[in-house]
Parts: sequence; structure tokens; C-alpha cells
Amino acid sequence: MTVAEAASGKVKQESVSLCPLGAAAAPQQELLCIFGTGDLGRSLGQLLLQTGYRVVYGSRRPHSCGPVPQGAQVMNHAAAAQSAHLVFICVHREHYGFLETLAPQLQGKVLIDLSNNLKKDIYPEANAVYLERLVPGAAVVKGLNTLSAWALQNGLLAGKLVYLCGNSAAAKQPVAELATRLGLSVVDKGSLSAARELEDFPLQLFPQWRLPLIVALGLTTFFFFYLLIRDVIYAYSEKGKDISYRILVSLANKVFPIVSLIMLSLCYLPGILAAFLQLYRGTKYRLFPDWLDRWMLCRKQLGLIALGFAFLHAITTFIIPIRYAVRHKLISRVVDEMKNNKTTPFDFDNTEAWGTDALLVLGILGFFLYVLLGITSLPSVGGSLSWREFNFIQSKLGHLTLFICTAHGYIYGWNKFLRPATYKWFTPPGFMLCLVVPSVVLLLKLLLLLPCVDRSLTRIRQGWERNKPGGESVEIKATNL
Repeated sequence: MTVAEAASGKVKQESVSLCPLGAAAAPQQELLCIFGTGDLGRSLGQLLLQTGYRVVYGSRRPHSCGPVPQGAQVMNHAAAAQSAHLVFICVHREHYGFLETLAPQLQGKVLIDLSNNLKKDIYPEANAVYLERLVPGAAVVKGLNTLSAWALQNGLLAGKLVYLCGNSAAAKQPVAELATRLGLSVVDKGSLSAARELEDFPLQLFPQWRLPLIVALGLTTFFFFYLLIRDVIYAYSEKGKDISYRILVSLANKVFPIVSLIMLSLCYLPGILAAFLQLYRGTKYRLFPDWLDRWMLCRKQLGLIALGFAFLHAITTFIIPIRYAVRHKLISRVVDEMKNNKTTPFDFDNTEAWGTDALLVLGILGFFLYVLLGITSLPSVGGSLSWREFNFIQSKLGHLTLFICTAHGYIYGWNKFLRPATYKWFTPPGFMLCLVVPSVVLLLKLLLLLPCVDRSLTRIRQGWERNKPGGESVEIKATNL
């Protein structure tokens, strides 16, 4: 531009095509079809829409099928089946009949079967196998059936394990990619012959809780009858006293802390055994025995059950002073002193005062750490912590909790260990028996904290191996793979 042109105001404008930011057409997301507008179908559709997919529902009554997530389309079954390649079957097996009439529209489609049964073995074949027989031209994939409508609605899917099986690897690939995009961890169980196993998974009742509940029930039963014999039956047999009224509260309040402390010890014992096993083997690349692996997988459940028994112990401790037997005993003592015009000598015992206060303080502090461990074990809380924070709370504070609760038990019986009256019928009291396991766990943990042992264990867990014979190393790696 010259000076003359600038002075005259005649400026030649270049032709530039402008467009607003974000106006570029985004790639259109894949359209997914869902058969079924119940709780599961609506929850799945809502999650898929939030993830960025387009969703169309197939219904026998498109105009009166009930509410569907905002942004989803509703068509009849035939139109919905033709519009999408992936079709989710969210209906019960009893209503599969309409799919047989849609065989031409479902030709070459991938059908994801999410159905489950109310009981095991109520049908001669798995639902997915039956579906494949109804629609032979489609590829059937069994999967995502372990997800509940509640979990889908609340978004509790991060890291959750789901299983897939099907006869077509090409059909399973897009389903696995979709599940991964939803934040799920996918495990391929092979061909469709594994469909019955997948359909039985949701019918399992607390599979990870079974072993901890059995252990807790066994410990509770043993110590209840053990203390019943030592306290109630012994008093009636040797002294002629009927103290059966203590069974409901006093006896239970002895059982609760005993079981709680042992369960907490069993929560940390497998990790210590695994550390010693790694030290013995000199490597971390060998699998643990099956019993130890199962034990380590249920540590969370062991800890939560221990927390439950600690809650029961705290509650029953608070209600003991308001019981009729306690109030009657205090009133009877006062009335007896008034009638006989006597006073009971009472000297202040400084040692007893220190012991009582230490017992209460350790109990309160231990219960507080108990609750802290239980809160951080919740997925919503633990997921917000870094690995170092989670490890510090569950490991460091966990062993500190075990130490404090064990010290609570030792202070409770510090003046009872050497009394002959403590050993009724030559049997040790319950609190002595419950201190054995936590004391062993703390002793073994102390050995692992020794610098020489801790240094070796840290090197092993960082990948160092003590012996690397060629044949054994190859065999171990192949097994782990």
C-alpha cells in the first residue's frame, strides 16, 4: 500500500474466508441400539450418551414406552436394529421371541447380551447360546451383565472388572473398546461356551465376604462358649451363683473386642507372610500359594468386619452402667452401709487410676484409627487418594492401630496375669488368648522393619532377584505371562 492510497483511503482488502472457532464439523459419534427401556436399558443409555455416543432405543411401543434419557431416539425394533451395528439386549430371556422375527434386520450385527437369570441352571443352555440360535446371522457377545442399573446411574465403574465371551474375535473387539472407554477393565473369557459361567457371576452371594464371615462366625462361636463355660457355668458349678443374666451384655462385650482384635490381626498377617516368602525365594516374580492369594484378596473384608465388632464393643461398653444389675448392686451397697451404720474404707490407688485412664485413652484412640481405616477403604474416598497416601493410611496407620489396640488389651489385664483366680479350671482368660495373634503379627512386622531385612525386601520388590538360573527364570516368566 502506497502513501497516496493510504491518504485517499482507498485500501484494497484481501479476500480472507473467516469462520467462528469450533465451527469445524466434529466427527459424528457411533450410533448404538438398545433393546429394552427398563431400569438397566435407561441407565446404560444415559451413560453412553454422557460418554459421547448416540443412542437409539428399540421398543414395541415407540410412542408410549415410558421416559428415556434426553437426547436418545426411540424407534420400533426393526428400524432401530437397521440403524446401528452394536445392539444391546437388555430384556429378559422370556421376551427373546421378538428377536427371531428380526433375523433379517440383525444379519451381520453384533448383539451384546446383558441378561441374567434369577437362579442357576433353570434353563438347559445359557441365554447367549439361546440368543445365537434364535438369530444365527448375528454375532453374539456375552458381557457387561455384572453391571447393575444402580452402578450405571451413579457412575461407579472406574476400574470395575467385566467379562466378555463370544465366538467371534472381531465382534468382541468393538465391545471391549466401548467398555474400556467407559472406564471398565475387560477380561476375555474366550468362546461363547463360557456364557453360563458369566451368567452365574451375579448370582453369587458375597463371594469375597464368604471366607471372612466364616472366620468371624467361627471365632465368635468359639469364644462365646469358651467364656460361657469359664464365667457363667464355673460360677454356678463352683460357687452356686446364677449369673446367667450376664450372657446378653457382659459376656457379649468380652467376645466383641476379642474377635475384633483377632480379625484386625488377620488383616495384616498375610502381607507379612508374603514378605517373608519373597525374602525366602529371593524374587517377586513367583506366584503366591492359592491359600495366601485368597487370604490377601479378602483383607479389606476382614478389616471391615473387625471395625463392625469394634463398634459393637464401644456401644455395649457405654450401656453397661445403665443396666439393672449394675444399678441394683450400687444401691444395695449404699443401703447396706446405711443400715449397718458403717463406711467402706476407700483409699485412692494412684496405679489403678493411671491404668484406668490409659485403658480408656488407648481404647478411644484405637477406635478413632479404626474408623479412619474404614472410611479410607471406601472406593469414593480411597479413589481420591494417591498411592502413597493410601499406603500410608492402610499400612502405617493400620499397624499403629493394631499396636494401640493390642496395648489396650495388655493394660486391661496387666494386673490379672499372675493371679491364680484368673485361671478358672486352669484355663486362661479370653483376653489372654486374643493377644497371641496380634503379638505375633507385631513381632514379625518388627523383624521386617530391621534395616538389613527392609533393605533386602525393598530391592526384591524393585525387581532384583537373588538367583537367576536360566531354565527356572524362563519357566517363571512364562507362568506369570
